[in-house]
Amino acid sequence: MTASVTDLVDYDEAIEKYDPVLGLEVHVELGTVSKMFCGCSTTFGAPPNTQVCPTCLALPGAMPVINEKAVEFAVRIGLALNCSIASWCRFARKNYFYPDMPKNFQTSQYDEPIAFGGYLDVELDDGSGETIRIEIERAHMEEDTGKSTHVGGATGRIHGAEYSLLDYNRAGVPLVEIVTKPVTGTRASAPVVARSYVRALRDLLASLGVSDVRMDQGSLRCDANVSLTPAGNPVFGTRTETKNVNSLRSVERAVRYEISRQAGVLDAGGTVIQETRHFDESTGSTRSGRVKETAEDYRYFPEPDLVPLAPEAVWVEQIRASLPELPWVRRARLQSDWGFTDLEMRDLVAADAVGLVEGTVAAGATPTEARSWWTAYLGQQANTLGVPLTELPITPQQLATVIGMVNGGSLTVKLARQVVDGVLAGEGEPDAVVQARGLAVVSDDSALQAAVDEALAAQPDVADKIRSGKVQAVGAVVGAVMKATRGKADAAKVRALVLSTLGVEG
Repeated sequence: MTASVTDLVDYDEAIEKYDPVLGLEVHVELGTVSKMFCGCSTTFGAPPNTQVCPTCLALPGAMPVINEKAVEFAVRIGLALNCSIASWCRFARKNYFYPDMPKNFQTSQYDEPIAFGGYLDVELDDGSGETIRIEIERAHMEEDTGKSTHVGGATGRIHGAEYSLLDYNRAGVPLVEIVTKPVTGTRASAPVVARSYVRALRDLLASLGVSDVRMDQGSLRCDANVSLTPAGNPVFGTRTETKNVNSLRSVERAVRYEISRQAGVLDAGGTVIQETRHFDESTGSTRSGRVKETAEDYRYFPEPDLVPLAPEAVWVEQIRASLPELPWVRRARLQSDWGFTDLEMRDLVAADAVGLVEGTVAAGATPTEARSWWTAYLGQQANTLGVPLTELPITPQQLATVIGMVNGGSLTVKLARQVVDGVLAGEGEPDAVVQARGLAVVSDDSALQAAVDEALAAQPDVADKIRSGKVQAVGAVVGAVMKATRGKADAAKVRALVLSTLGVEG
């Protein structure tokens, strides 16, 4: 018996009855120029089937050659995850019906991975400050599959589609799959643990420079394994594997849903089926895919067309010595340098803005100014455009230039936003936008005095109120001057000029 959506058990009730066990498999596409076993380009977004060759199309007689840079990246990942690096390993053939893999098997690693036995200490991103150690079973190299596009159906899945299109550009792109050991003892925090782990892993991989970790483009995706066992029972239950979850939020939602769904199956006296499932972003639910095979079903055997790998110890140590500062260590250092609170730093991390603020500060802005711009105005623009903050077409250097103009008095904050808008619109550097749009602050004292005199002459009753001590009335005059100068005057300077003209102390 399986459960439908209506059979879901309330999450808190499910956690009272059952202990969840997680297993997270994260696939990361490596940022190499060429594919894993041939020289084809890995550039994302090229026209379908334009980045293929006899090797990645598995034409007879085409022989694979291992990408050295991909091996280096795999070693970097393994070392950063505190893994042991194999002194000898090899590839294997994983046999399975792959409609989007021309050779109908995947070249992967099975019982002899390049990295194994590591861990990652993950701080939960729920604000609790709790840290949990996630044990890493292995990190192994393999190749990606192509992409299937199912046309004519209502869901984009093969069921109900009129026909399918295959794009082999991605077939053969280098992958590293990072597999955790069973994660136990998380209880109600299981979904948060899953999300926090993938976030920490994404940040780590980005800092290593081995991938662009774009979850929206499939460069980083998570297979979330979930099983339930009666509370206190040491025997694991049957697991399901929700495939290719492609956002941090979705990882959390998929785990939470599976816990409630499996609890519903078990409460109804049913049996959880070992299967793959697919996550539906629109409903936050998972649906059945196919019965999950075991390792034996894949009929692994050593790849006869590739020689084994034996990374030299000296080379491995050279890679270890080149590893960058870990992201969480860097964040702690920057937080201390910038004087930010824990909440302010968490907001930056959530917005993926730490690097942007760091670059803006390095270009001359203060940390507070940089944080304010990236998390407020530019955050709004990113939401409006529907892109990540890091993809806005403005650099930290350009923003620092705008901030410098504000501090130097040549721009007001309002005008600065217009300059930023111009940069985002592709109108050039900040200086060019200021000149083209005529946005410089009116700083000529005689011009400002003339504007103030005109505004006072137009509002004699307001001028009388100010002279009588009602200083708050000065806002009406300042507003008139700002309108007359099209917002190009410094409001504080205008206010002081109005008061001094009327002989009133501020």
